[in-house]
Amino acid sequence: MNIAKVFSVPTKRDRKRRVGRGEGSGAGKCAGRGMRGAYSRTGAGGKIAYEGGQMQMFRGLPRRGFNNKRFRLPCGTVSLSDLEKLADKGEITPELLRAEGIIGRKEEIVKVLGDGELTRALTVKAHRFSKAATEKIQAAGGKVEVIQ
Repeated sequence: MNIAKVFSVPTKRDRKRRVGRGEGSGAGKCAGRGMRGAYSRTGAGGKIAYEGGQMQMFRGLPRRGFNNKRFRLPCGTVSLSDLEKLADKGEITPELLRAEGIIGRKEEIVKVLGDGELTRALTVKAHRFSKAATEKIQAAGGKVEVIQ
């Protein structure tokens, strides 16, 4: 083997850039980061939309689209197990549910869900009923009245 005939094998990868290793390397002293400023310091950068204090582009763009949130009606849900506790109160209305603290005072619509069992016949007045709740109330001998 002759040292003059040894050659390097060509590779597909570029060599790693070694910065801050002296002036002769071409990336010494400031290591390619410039002289001063936020990005010359360690730990700086990484803010996605930062544009050097200028108004970010996404903040200058108009907001588009529609959201239904401002028009929604707050809906309180009541399960049949909650209604079972109020069986001795007589007719169950949204006002009674508010007074008992089962639904909040801001909830305008009341929906009765079919969770739990019902053993007594009740007359329930609410804005909406699930299919299961309607079947269980009627099976117990009660009445379902929809409020408009």
